[in-house]
This record gives sequence, structure tokens and C-alpha cells, in this order.
Amino acid sequence: MVLNSKFMQLYGYDVLLGSIAALYVFMAPYTKVEESFNVQAMHDILYWRHHIEKYDHLEFPGVVPRTFIGALFVSILASPFVLVASLLQLPMIYSLYAIRLVLGCIILSTLRFFRIQIKSIFGPQVEAFFVILTSIQFHLLFYCSRPLPNIYAFGLVNLAYGYWFKRRFYAVLNSLIFATVIFRCDILLLVSPLGLQLLLSSSISLPKAILSCGITALFCVGFTILVDSFPWRRLLWPELEVFWFNSVLNKSSEWGTHAFHWYFTSALPRSLLAAYPLFVLGVLLDRRVMLYIIPVLSFVLLYSKLPHKELRFIISSLPMFNLSAAVAATRIYNNRKKGFWKYLYIAMLGLFVISLGCTIMTFMASYENYPSGYALKALHNTAYLKNNSKEVWVHIDTFSAINGISRFCENDDPWRYSKEEGIPLQEFQSRNFTYLLSEHALINGYNCLYSIKGFSGTRLRPGLPPISLVKTPKVYVHGDAENEEIIRKSWPGC
Repeated sequence: MVLNSKFMQLYGYDVLLGSIAALYVFMAPYTKVEESFNVQAMHDILYWRHHIEKYDHLEFPGVVPRTFIGALFVSILASPFVLVASLLQLPMIYSLYAIRLVLGCIILSTLRFFRIQIKSIFGPQVEAFFVILTSIQFHLLFYCSRPLPNIYAFGLVNLAYGYWFKRRFYAVLNSLIFATVIFRCDILLLVSPLGLQLLLSSSISLPKAILSCGITALFCVGFTILVDSFPWRRLLWPELEVFWFNSVLNKSSEWGTHAFHWYFTSALPRSLLAAYPLFVLGVLLDRRVMLYIIPVLSFVLLYSKLPHKELRFIISSLPMFNLSAAVAATRIYNNRKKGFWKYLYIAMLGLFVISLGCTIMTFMASYENYPSGYALKALHNTAYLKNNSKEVWVHIDTFSAINGISRFCENDDPWRYSKEEGIPLQEFQSRNFTYLLSEHALINGYNCLYSIKGFSGTRLRPGLPPISLVKTPKVYVHGDAENEEIIRKSWPGC
């Protein structure tokens, strides 16, 4: 009992945050198009190893090249679990669980490093509210296990925040330079205002900063070229090409644009929830917070100038905003019996409850957001052909490939999979596919066996909860109309 009590005192917050993140992994293990490169890269590193010619990125390279460094690091750490799963002949989906859990542990360990520094400067109460606010938000813990370049960079930004609080200012800059050069060139928008503030406050000297950052940048450039040129089969610095594509050519706008204020009127309110009004109050209540918020707020403002916007682009700002909110929550809690503060306390509790409800609703929507992953799983579980020596070919169209399916979802023999693009619908009946996963309900030569619904929106309704999810058919599973074994089997239909 004493050991358990000591353990919970030291790691209780980590257990709480880790349990929530792990729940998200097990309930929504599948991945989408934004994660596809790193997911496929980890599969190939773990299963194809040095056989580069079999790697997925050579056939589907994506719009811009990405670094293998993050995928390689996570794969090395996850490899013992994957080896055990292979020896036990478990489906590859268990390896997907493993790599996502490993990545989540890495990111949460960096968040722990930052949280410990929060405790040392602002006290244990602020740390406690920081954990509470993080727990009742959805996006940070949901994304922390998702293999995105933004998340790899997020871990380094957390380290930078921790070093900032420890007054190890050159370590702050070096961590951010590492993140910028290798994982996300847009972290430069955080390095610039933060470095300027450190320079103006005489926390660093310009010559030493240039020397330190220059050495780190040269090392990182050499490191990424050394690692990434081999699998990409050409001399390559991936993030330089990403920077050129997104920032110089502004090609990212082709994937949609938002207004300048979108991060402040949509992304941050949805991700911070109760912490959004509280972080503003925290800045007003504690002057120390302002010093930390200004560079992060500048990062979001600078990012707002880019037309293409996504919440994951600014996820690195959330911990610092949560810190400010935790400072405000602590002040309100400690003064909850005084005058006007008691009304603020009641309002804060109400915001916490609303945040929890919004998080649950968002999670339910996200759970329904990977229809093709569920479709392929159902096909594996229900499809059975007596002649198992014959190959079973499954064609996965582009919509299905980007909405929940990766190589980790595939089964061994006799299953075979094709993601060949550009096949006209009328040509499928002349191809040798046993099953099709498609966004189309009708395909000549095939019978629609069943469909999988996915999240389509929300609607208001009387009663509790006042909001319900709207689900519509997203992925249709078709079977060869001339295959007698498929025809004889009973299917739900579409």
C-alpha cells in the first residue's frame, strides 16, 4: 500500500493522462491521410526492414517528401512488442496499437517534463489544474499518439517549454531548431518571437545564440540528409522541400483556406474549451504568465497569415495556454469563498462540465470518422472462401485508403490488396478483384454486400444530450457478382 501510494504521488497524473490517451488509441486505432506517410513508413521499417524497394512511399510518395527519422525512432522502440506479436501470429493491427502507444508515451513524457517545471515555478495547485484541463480537452490527448510531423515536433516543443522554465535558454533554441529543421519548418514561427524575447531580455547573447543555433542547424541538416536520402533514393532535405511547397509556392492553399481569425474563433475554442476564457484571465491575474504567452500567441498570429489552416498546425501552443488557464483556475479556487470570486468558481465548474461533455461528443464523432478501417475489419471477419489456396483480391479506392486503412490493417495469405488509382468504374468487372471497398454504391459486375456509416455532422434534438451525431453511409463493400461462394453467403446488403 505504501509503495502504491508513493507511486501514485509520483506518477498519478501520468497514469491519468496516459489512460485517457490509451483509451483513444484502442477505441480509434485507425489513421487518416495526414498520418499515412509515417504509418506506412513504420510498417515498412518494421516488416520490410532493409528491402527499400518494397516500401510504400516509392509507389505513393505523397505531395511532398517527409522525413523517416520520427518513424525510425518510434519503430525501434516498438520493435520488441511487434516481434512478440509476430511470434504469437497476431494480426498486424496489434503492431499499430504498439507504435501508437509508444508514440503517445514519448509525447506524454515530454509533457511531463514541462509539467514538472510548472510545479517548480507556479506550485502543485497549478500543476493539478493543468492536468485537469488537459484531461477534459479532446484534441491534445487524442493527437499525442497520432504519427504526424506536427506531433513529433510537438514533443520537442514541450522540451523547449521545460527548458525555458529551467532557464536553459540555449537548450530552448536548440530543441526548437531541431524540430524546425527535421520535422516541421513552421516551428520557425515560434523560434523567431521566442528568440527575440530572450534576446531583448538579455537572457541570451546574439553571438552565442548564432553559434549555438548554427551548429545545431548544420547537424540537423546533415542528419536528415544522411537518413532520408537513402529511402528516398536521392539527395534530400525533406523539410526544405516542404517549406518551399507550403510557404514559397503557397500550394497548401489548394487543400482549403480559412479566414485570418479562424484559429482564434474556431480552432482554439474547440481545442481549449474551458481553458479558452481562463487563459485570458490567467494573463491578467499573473504577470509572470504574460512573458510565456506572448511568444506563443505570436506564433499563432504569424501562422494565421497562412491561408491553409488546420488545428494540428498550432497544437504546440495548447500546453502554454493551458498553463495560463491553470493559473487562473488556481486563483479562482483559492478565493472561491470570497465575494465575486464564488460566482467565478461556479461558472468555472460549469465550464469544466461543458468541456467534458464536448470532449465526449467529439470523441464519439472521431470514433465514427474511420469508416473504411471498420469496413475492412468487417470483411476480414465475415468473408470466407472455401478454396483458401486461391488469392482473395481486395481493391481499396482512394476514398477508403485515406479514411482509415493502412498496411497495418491487412491480413496474411490468401488476402491480397490493391490501391491502384484511376480505374474507371466500368472497368472493374473486367478485373480480377474479389472484393471492392468503394465510396460508390453501384459498380457494374459487383453486388453491394454491406455499407459502413461514418460521421456526417451533428443536429440538435430535444432531451439530453441536446446534440446527436448524424451518420450516413460512407464506404460500400462489393463482392464479385460471378463468385458463387460470395453469392451463396448471406450479407446485410446496402
